[in-house]
Amino acid sequence: MKKKFAAMFMAAAMVFTMAACGQKADTPSTPDADGSGDQSGAEVQTFVLGSCGPLTGSAAIYGQAVVNGAELAVEEINASDSKIKFEFKGEDDEADGEKSTNAYNQLMDWGMQVLVGPTTTGASMAVADVCNSERTFMITPSASAVDVTAGKDNVFQVCFTDPNQGISSADYIAENMPDAKIAVLYRNDDAYSQGIHDTFVKEATEKGMSVVYKGTFTNDTATDFSVQLAGAQTAGADLVFMPIYYQPASIILAQAKAMGYAPTFFGVDGMDGILTMEGFDPSLAEGLMLLTPFSATVPETQSFVDAYVAANGVQPNQFAADAYDGVYIVKEALEKAGCTADMSSADICEALVAQMTQISYSGLTGKDMTWNAEGQVSKAPTAYVIKGGEYVLPEA
Repeated sequence: MKKKFAAMFMAAAMVFTMAACGQKADTPSTPDADGSGDQSGAEVQTFVLGSCGPLTGSAAIYGQAVVNGAELAVEEINASDSKIKFEFKGEDDEADGEKSTNAYNQLMDWGMQVLVGPTTTGASMAVADVCNSERTFMITPSASAVDVTAGKDNVFQVCFTDPNQGISSADYIAENMPDAKIAVLYRNDDAYSQGIHDTFVKEATEKGMSVVYKGTFTNDTATDFSVQLAGAQTAGADLVFMPIYYQPASIILAQAKAMGYAPTFFGVDGMDGILTMEGFDPSLAEGLMLLTPFSATVPETQSFVDAYVAANGVQPNQFAADAYDGVYIVKEALEKAGCTADMSSADICEALVAQMTQISYSGLTGKDMTWNAEGQVSKAPTAYVIKGGEYVLPEA
């Protein structure tokens, strides 16, 4: 059964005078049929975009996907007849907050005007504070914690938030597997995992769902899950909810099979990438369910998938699609604001902040996406199940 759940956030109306961008508030630019602003006769404006994420280390699959997705969007835009063009550069932050701040500073020294990043939640929380203080516009493709954008009017997200993932997961399970006995395995030293866990358990409790076991781990203990799996099995859990990234999930799946424990495993967007993880046996993920706003196997995304595979030799995951959308979202906001490339990053920031709660964007990861004043996006994730190494819609 095809089930979609939207993270619905109220888009706050914001009206700003756009004198800095040469556009009056009462005369907004009119988008063309393809969603781009009307810039006929305008000179080409080349803006400087940067991104940072883990290009090396255990989370490199995410950072590399973000850079690759952003680069593909930049190449497409630069090859088009758009008057908006981009220079782009990605920096490695190893998914570390301090290193991500250093990467941000290096990008600013290079001349960056807009940040499409960072990739991971912890790094984004650190960099968001700096961006807010320095008034640099930031749109993270994949950091999903509410704290990333909270209190920072110039920080926005492409992916849906942790609370939305927890609520949507609980809603899906309640509607489609109401009698499930649920175990939750989560990492309690990670804001992403903890945040989804908290809202999932709250929603599940309010709906009267049966959560029979909760198991935790940390980054330092993410190699042996025998105790947690035994606890879930002893408690009679027939569904294991895993609001975690794919690396520990791959170990959990392998150890569960080795001990003969075969519940339904259910993940969220951090699970995306498990099928392309080096050394992972895809058969271990057979039957794994997850919520994600992107699938590489549906007709609507095939043009992007084909171009991405041709450029990078691997199939894109959700993080690549989020970054690709992120670049196009920035392009649309720049067009609507009428910004020029000679503006300072701070002036561009104020112009884009004014536009973000006004625009609606349809892309790879959502239709009619909008943003509220807290920087959170409203769009619908979809439940998929892995069969034969591909994402497919669950059967009715």
